[in-house]
Amino acid sequence: MAEAADFQGMSPSPARRWLKRTGALLAGAPLLAGLLQLPAVPSAYAAEKASPADASVSRTVDVSLDSLSPSVPTDGDTVTVSGTVTNNGKQTITGAHVGLRVNSPLSDRTAITDAAERTGYQPGVDGAEIGGKYVEKFPQLAAGVSQHFNLSVPVKELDLGSDGVYQLGVSLSGQTAAQPWDQVLGIQRTFLPWQPDGADPKTKTTYLWPLISTVHQTAETGSNEQQTPVFRNDDLAKEISPGGRLDQLLSLGKDLDVTWVIDPDLLASVDAMAGSYSIQNGNGSKTAGKNQAVAKQWLAELEKTVEDKEIVALPFADPDLASLAHDGKNVTGSLSHLKDATDVASSTVETVLHVKPSTDFAWPADGAIDPSIVKVATSAGADKVIARSNSLKETGGLSYTPSAARPVGGGTTAVVADAPLSTAFQGDMTKADTSTLAVQQFLAQSLMINLQEPDKQRSIVVAPQRMPSASQAQTMAQALTALQEGNWAQSQDLSAAAKAKPDPGATTRIPSASAYPSSLRKQELPQSAFEKVEAIQSKLDNFKVILSAPPRVVTPFGRAIDRGISASWRGRATEAEAFREEVESYLDVLTEQVKLIEKSDANLSGRSATIPVTVQNNLLQGVDHLVLRLKSSNPTRLKIGDGPYDEKPIAVAGGHSQSVKFTTSANANGPVTVIAQLYTEDGQAYGPEVTFDVKVTEVTPTVMLVIAGGVLLLVLAGFRMYTQRKRAATRRTAEEQDAGPGDEGLNEDAEGTVDTENTEGSTDGPRDGSGTEPGADDPEHPSDPTPDTAPESADPSGTGERVDR
Repeated sequence: MAEAADFQGMSPSPARRWLKRTGALLAGAPLLAGLLQLPAVPSAYAAEKASPADASVSRTVDVSLDSLSPSVPTDGDTVTVSGTVTNNGKQTITGAHVGLRVNSPLSDRTAITDAAERTGYQPGVDGAEIGGKYVEKFPQLAAGVSQHFNLSVPVKELDLGSDGVYQLGVSLSGQTAAQPWDQVLGIQRTFLPWQPDGADPKTKTTYLWPLISTVHQTAETGSNEQQTPVFRNDDLAKEISPGGRLDQLLSLGKDLDVTWVIDPDLLASVDAMAGSYSIQNGNGSKTAGKNQAVAKQWLAELEKTVEDKEIVALPFADPDLASLAHDGKNVTGSLSHLKDATDVASSTVETVLHVKPSTDFAWPADGAIDPSIVKVATSAGADKVIARSNSLKETGGLSYTPSAARPVGGGTTAVVADAPLSTAFQGDMTKADTSTLAVQQFLAQSLMINLQEPDKQRSIVVAPQRMPSASQAQTMAQALTALQEGNWAQSQDLSAAAKAKPDPGATTRIPSASAYPSSLRKQELPQSAFEKVEAIQSKLDNFKVILSAPPRVVTPFGRAIDRGISASWRGRATEAEAFREEVESYLDVLTEQVKLIEKSDANLSGRSATIPVTVQNNLLQGVDHLVLRLKSSNPTRLKIGDGPYDEKPIAVAGGHSQSVKFTTSANANGPVTVIAQLYTEDGQAYGPEVTFDVKVTEVTPTVMLVIAGGVLLLVLAGFRMYTQRKRAATRRTAEEQDAGPGDEGLNEDAEGTVDTENTEGSTDGPRDGSGTEPGADDPEHPSDPTPDTAPESADPSGTGERVDR
């Protein structure tokens, strides 16, 4: 009846409106109740899917863990956590307190990684708070304000059960004016490894402790007998000084059971610094180094530390194996540098530290490998390659972490370092919070490896970053100290880990070249770097054969070439290129100290003459095994020796010059270009050639006939004069006989006079009574021959000089 009363276009009756509203309220009551209850007890799934606005509520406060002690608790211990809470919101937090939350043990290694990456509070996932007296309260926490906290909780209150890795949350709860109810406003998660009783068997763990640095020495050495080394800068002194990076690695490592991995170049550089050394300045000058005492102290401490430890020596200067494999193998001769660097590694370590290292291991950058890298890495004699598990990934579906040693074919063993453990201490470890979290996560991962297969003993290797910073080294040492004091791991040398029985289920397939990380490939040395290195090597090979003391040059340049392809240049392409250019430039300077002196053009006026060429040696050592070749560009016109060229061996003492004379013969007039060039005994040109022109003005047969005719005319004229004089003398004698006594006075006068006609040819005695030999000071006759060339000289030719005959 009521429904019939509601007609279209008319408002419903009051009774009907009341009934409809009541029905709607009753129908919506369950839904409203559900909505009111939903925020109070959210599910873990709802928390994961919370909106950014909801998630930000639990991140209003930043919780920082500065320390956790002990890192590995046992029965009867008290866990102490200290840190700082900072209100990053815009409202004051009231009724705040910091507490600890412990959840059930994590299931596997992936769960550890996920928990470390999770942000924001998640009810049910982060566990219940251990309240009561084990909280620290703050009446209020103003916006932008930080407060330090310190919590101590007995292990028995943490309710730790079976062995395992427990997530430990440190949270701050409170309320704000906008949300006036108690809630979690910030949380930080870490881990508690719980193994109160000793594991049996324990996981054998090898930790590599690297002593590697960047390139410090140049190819240049002093000209003194000691060959004072020259350093690019004094940064190495800072690294080995107290508090420096290498000083920290040494002082921390000496108390740890680790395998030392050393670049012999570092030892050679510190050893060189222990004596006299120089430092390059930006303006090209040099400054005497003053850190000899620091170098001696560091070396003495290192020698003492590694006396009974295993040492793995990398090839000298730690060559970039991946770059060699990808970009260097196409350049002829590049792989020979790896062999040289490997050969010198052992002798360097033995000389400096007086211990014999292992040179059986190759270590590509970040442990990333592919078939070409493995092939190159083992080409110099190493039969073990240190890889990383994120490169040689497991494909067999193993539920546990296998042992490190893997046979990969060809007699090569891949020693696969665990990636999560090896990368645990990368990043900024100067912050106490970051360092504490890294230590606890490292220990948690290590324990979880043991718990995966507690009855199966495995050998695990940890290969950290090549050049840890001082703060990273401190964090590493803290974690290793806790690990070696724990109950589930025991230390092992790298050689023993490599010999351990391989796990039959572990992968042994080397990843393809396409799987090599592009981020690492971008850091590699380009092919042009290896081409430059080979150009330097070629110049060095050409230079060393002429030296009387080759090691003074070969050794510093050989080591500089090794440094030119060091893995330490990754990410520093411009600086690496500048270093290689500097090495080549200095080698050019040395080779140019042995050269030919420039000659000016010369005149040759005769059939034959000698041409002097001067070789100058400004080196401090002598040069030998050189050949000087003088070549005529037109042997038809001018011959050198008996043909187009002549050669003479050269040996010049240090700081001296030597002139070499070549015999020439002319056949025709005109200019001829002559080329002088030094060669090594094996026929390689040495240095630039020297060219000069010789102008030939040879006396031809026609000219000789003219001269001969002139001489003949002179002889005939002389004979005529002689005949005429003889006839005149006969005539005078006859006249005197006919004159009689009346002519005596005239004849007497005649006897006292000189016949000027005869003085020119007189040879009867001195002309002026001076006792001088006849003709000694007579002027030259126009027909007398004159010298064709200037006196012989060893000096460089002057302008317009005449060639020695």
